[in-house]
Amino acid sequence: MRAIGLSAFNELSERQRMHALFEVCSSPIWARRVLAGGPFPDEEALLDRADRMLAELPDAELDAALDGHPRIGDRPDNASSAREQAGVAGADAAVKAELAAKNREYEDRFGYVYLVCASGRSAEELLAILTERLGNDPETERRVMRSELAKINRLRLQRLLSEHGAQ
Repeated sequence: MRAIGLSAFNELSERQRMHALFEVCSSPIWARRVLAGGPFPDEEALLDRADRMLAELPDAELDAALDGHPRIGDRPDNASSAREQAGVAGADAAVKAELAAKNREYEDRFGYVYLVCASGRSAEELLAILTERLGNDPETERRVMRSELAKINRLRLQRLLSEHGAQ
C-alpha cells in the first residue's frame, strides 16, 4: 500500500477505493461501510468513520478482519505487516520460539490470532504483552483485540493518506 493522500483517495474509482480500504483491513463489510461515508472532506473524517465502522462491526465479521494479520513472529505475508512487525525480525531464536509457543496457546485459549499494534515494538515487548493478555477472560480479550485492530487500521489509513509519501 503506497501513500496517495486524501485528494487522490477521494478521486479513485469506487472499486479502487474499496481495494485500498481492503488493504487496510481485510473485512469486506468494514471496507464497504467506510466507503459509503465518502468522499471525505478531511483525513479526520475518514479516520473517524473507520473507527466508528470498526466499533459497529459484528463480532463474526471481526474474524474476517483478523484474516489479514499473520501471527506475530511468523513471516509477514504483506508489506504492511512486515513494516509493523519489523521489531521482531532481528529477535533471537529463543524469543521467536517463545512467541510461537505463546501464539499457539493464545489461539487455543481464544480461538483467533493474537493481534497487537506491533509498530515500533520489540519482540520482547510483544511477548510480554502476549503473556499478560493470556490472563484475560474471553470477553475482555475480545475488547482488547478490537481496540488493537482499530489502532492498526488507523496507522495504515494514516500511511495511505500521508501527503509526504504521495509526492
